[in-house]
Amino acid sequence: MKLPRLLFGLLLVTLVTSCNPDDGIESPTTLDEQLTQALRSVAPGGDINYFKLPSPDVLSEIPQDPLNPITAEKVALGKLLFHETELGGNPNLAAGMKTYGCASCHQVKAGFQAGIPQGIGEGGSGFGLTGEGRTVHTDYDVDDLDIQPIRTPPALNVAFQDVMLWNGQFGATGTNAGTEANWTPGTPIATNNEGFEGVEIQAIAGFNVHRLQIDDEFLTNLPTYKEMLDNAFPKMPEERKYSNIGVGLAVAAYERTLLSTEAPFQKWLNGQTEELSLGAKRGALVFFGKGECYNCHTGPALNDMDFHAIGMEDLDALNTDLSIPGALNASLGRGGFTKNTNDEYKFKTPQLYNLKDHRFFGHGATFESIEAVIEYKNLGVVEKSTLSGHSNISQHFKPLSLTTDEIADLVDFLENGLYDSNLDRFVPSSLPSGNCFPVSDEQSKLDLGCN
Repeated sequence: MKLPRLLFGLLLVTLVTSCNPDDGIESPTTLDEQLTQALRSVAPGGDINYFKLPSPDVLSEIPQDPLNPITAEKVALGKLLFHETELGGNPNLAAGMKTYGCASCHQVKAGFQAGIPQGIGEGGSGFGLTGEGRTVHTDYDVDDLDIQPIRTPPALNVAFQDVMLWNGQFGATGTNAGTEANWTPGTPIATNNEGFEGVEIQAIAGFNVHRLQIDDEFLTNLPTYKEMLDNAFPKMPEERKYSNIGVGLAVAAYERTLLSTEAPFQKWLNGQTEELSLGAKRGALVFFGKGECYNCHTGPALNDMDFHAIGMEDLDALNTDLSIPGALNASLGRGGFTKNTNDEYKFKTPQLYNLKDHRFFGHGATFESIEAVIEYKNLGVVEKSTLSGHSNISQHFKPLSLTTDEIADLVDFLENGLYDSNLDRFVPSSLPSGNCFPVSDEQSKLDLGCN
């Protein structure tokens, strides 16, 4: 009798763990096979490696500007400079002196973007836990602030963007070839004449735009930076090396290494299929299938480096008290830069990693959850009523007929499957100045528990 009982037990186990679709039990293996096939169907040449991010440690594999090759020396320097609040030495008001830097609006706890709808560099006070507590310093009027007229884009995975900002105005090559007539002299856009790609141009131009300063006093007081600049740019003339050029190129080299390679989807692509949950796998199938997200969100960073109009509202729809000059032009998107009416209301496709750290979505920050964005795209009705029926609205913006379960799975993929939980590896433990960062005003020091 023992043998029949054993066979019965084995048969029962087989039935319980079977992959029969009729029994309601999903097979991870089947989902992996389906996802592999889905990726092959949309990847150039059917190669799913198209979606892999390169290792931040293998510099030669990271997309880079040929005029600014990435080196370990530049990355090490840029990592410090990006977070250095001592660079905030050219404020409009004394209260802002040396309290801000690049990371003030691109900080790790918010996925390398701001934790509020409009990033505040100079003129901010406080930080909270993830940047959500940053407000206007009592000494500042709106006109004195360094504040964005549009939601701050993240600095994550920028190696896969050849032009920068929502309208793509920074960058001298590639996508911006032929836009030279719009590089207005005397404006930050004129920095394109340096000839670099977007990441480099934004870092160089941003140095002056955001009231940063490197001078003899800075280099004398912090000789570590002078030594590191010499090591990073041994052949560069000193007048460029000890300026926004040297600093900007180092910061750009560092920014190019900010890659979300430890996200479960990236681990799945590298053969660790168990790292991606069943829900996230189902969501990925929606993303690369019925949801048609891949039409715009493709490549390693899931951004196609193009511009699309999908009718989202602008920042002024929030009725913020922080409206500033330039907001109207910002609302035109790519058209505000190119002056081409066919480009109006089109905004650059954003990368999709570490969205769970974000609190606001859309160029105007008018959505407060990933689910809200998905439901908006699923409905396919423009938020900005004046754009209803506009000829520039993308052909991909249409009702998708996703079910409640499909939306939930897609949210799972975007929130968790694309979430790198170890971005702190890109942040220094301390700075040569000893300053608090990413901001160092008095309230922020209390919030951050430093200095």
